[in-house]
Amino acid sequence: MALWDNPDVELLYEINGLAKDAPTWADRVMEYIGEYGIAVGLVVLTLWAWWGVTRRRESRDEALSGFAGLLWAPLAALIALAVNIPIRGFVERPRPFLEHKAVEPLIQGKTDFSFVSDHATLTMAIAVGIFMVQRKPGLFAIALALLEAFCRVYMGVHYPTDVIGGLALGTAVALLLAPVAMWALTPLVRAVAGNARLETLLWAGAAAAAVGAAAAGRRAAGRSGEGERRRAGDRDLAA
Repeated sequence: MALWDNPDVELLYEINGLAKDAPTWADRVMEYIGEYGIAVGLVVLTLWAWWGVTRRRESRDEALSGFAGLLWAPLAALIALAVNIPIRGFVERPRPFLEHKAVEPLIQGKTDFSFVSDHATLTMAIAVGIFMVQRKPGLFAIALALLEAFCRVYMGVHYPTDVIGGLALGTAVALLLAPVAMWALTPLVRAVAGNARLETLLWAGAAAAAVGAAAAGRRAAGRSGEGERRRAGDRDLAA
């Protein structure tokens, strides 16, 4: 096959060929990252974004809207995966190692269809959802989604176009459905925030306001007590 007669297959051979030349421990690391590690990283980045939303937003409304956006991230991933079900059934593309014997998969048991990649779809949908709420953790999340796409090709379980399609699908769902999702989720989050205990998880200003109110109450009580003592002293002197 001449170079770039089929760019998709050629690039698959190039990336999967790295796994053949790498030591066994490196392949095991890439396998773990591609199967589980990226998901763990996205959870950590979501918590980072949650911390930024609850601790650094100036107003309660901004914090609650940001939290609603973070709720949308995993929901967008689930919707994107649901959208992918009929796509995979329509395209019916076999896994690359089933059609190209030179491809060596790092994991076994993948017998479902290849296009579009579920892992790439899920990770990019979550990453875009995080990015729309908090830019810095969102950029890290997008980088992890791109790494996930590379890992799936490296592992020999997807063609490059499979993961590119997954990245595009996850991005499209997260962006295009965001207005409707925020319209539905924001009132729900505001209703939950009516509970004083839960509100402190959604906006740090609630706790700060409570502490400030308690401190103001103590100061007012102190001033009232001091006034009573002065009046009592005045009465004693008059007597």
